[in-house]
Amino acid sequence: MKLSRTLASAAAVAMLSLGAAPVAFADDTPPADNAPCAKQQAKVDKAEDALARVTAVFAKQKDKLADAQAELAAAETDKDKAKAQKKVDFWTAKAAETKKDKKAQKQRLAKAQQRLDDCEAEAAATTA
Repeated sequence: MKLSRTLASAAAVAMLSLGAAPVAFADDTPPADNAPCAKQQAKVDKAEDALARVTAVFAKQKDKLADAQAELAAAETDKDKAKAQKKVDFWTAKAAETKKDKKAQKQRLAKAQQRLDDCEAEAAATTA
């Protein structure tokens, strides 16, 4: 351990004596000018990801509903029609529920975006 610290110190001294700038390592810290609004930006990103997931689920459910409706149209016997109608009813209910979830997530995203915009405007006003 002591040896590795000594070697690291020696390397840093050698770089400085040669006039080389020290190497900066990239990290995940947000830039200093956006630090006050980093939390709001993270919330907006999270809300956008959630909206994308809900949208994908909604699209998949609409596809399932379309398949069920095609199955209903192709059904010939009463038993097949009843079975297909159950599927149509099920996917219609699921799609309606997910549509409400999608609307709610859009509202969450809009509010998060508004908070971010307010924060950025406040930060710009304090720096100006």
